[in-house]
Amino acid sequence: MKNIKTIHQYGRVYSEEPQRVRVGSRGFLIDGNKILLSHEMNTGVYLIPGGGNENGETDEECCIRELREEMGCEVKPLEKILVIYEHFREILYVSHYFVCEIIGEGSQTLTESEIEHGVVPEWVELEKALEIFGSYADYAEIDEEIEGQYKREYTAIKHYTAL
Repeated sequence: MKNIKTIHQYGRVYSEEPQRVRVGSRGFLIDGNKILLSHEMNTGVYLIPGGGNENGETDEECCIRELREEMGCEVKPLEKILVIYEHFREILYVSHYFVCEIIGEGSQTLTESEIEHGVVPEWVELEKALEIFGSYADYAEIDEEIEGQYKREYTAIKHYTAL
């Protein structure tokens, strides 16, 4: 197994001692030069699919569950390649990134919030994904949370493409 890169990113406002830590996993699903992203049709926001660990599950189990729920596919995590520690306000988000392969179909099971946001899976060319997430600075005055999420995803895809 390769060395897993660890990166710390800081929001403009963050706590030296976070009040809460949220651990989650995200999965890279790649087909040729395309990546499968979670696209919120009602907000326009894109993200690498994933979410928070639940009920003591492992990072791999979280990745499998989240991609099934959000993308409607069964996946096998092949390799963890990155951990990003995102310091944002009073929360420390820890995101484990896995390269995955699709091994079957599942059923999409969205949360109320995901339904409200219109989450759909969308294959996007890697260069286009870099453009989308590379625009993170454009959100600095509009939405600090999206700015941080896009910076995190941009960093993750840049790391993936450099492997």
